[in-house]
Amino acid sequence: MRTLESLYYIGSKLLRQPDIDPSLLTVDQWEPYDPETSEPTPMQALQALHDYMTSHQLTTFHTDTRIIIVPGYKYHIVQMLVTNFHQPQSTLLLLVSALLGGERWKDLYAHALSSGYRFLSYGDSSLLIP
Repeated sequence: MRTLESLYYIGSKLLRQPDIDPSLLTVDQWEPYDPETSEPTPMQALQALHDYMTSHQLTTFHTDTRIIIVPGYKYHIVQMLVTNFHQPQSTLLLLVSALLGGERWKDLYAHALSSGYRFLSYGDSSLLIP
């Protein structure tokens, strides 16, 4: 999810600065929360990335992302998530909370606990659609 969402921000940078130094095509941890960042459509951002790769004859793209997805994050690419149940106080639980919004994750986890669902890596999973 972090990778997919980071593609949006890389494409956004390319729209603002088409000649940007490739080493700057990274996503910082709190970059998505910067109110100064313009918001192109997801298609515009992905098209900018595609055009960049085509013009530079790239078949792969390597970069870094430090994006953190917490409540208040606005999803641009991802619309749903298949995931297992995560530990309390983990960044993965924050990501789920950001996707579902508000306190909905608590209801989901209460149901999982009361129904005997298994947690963590080898646990049960769910399809989350906000």
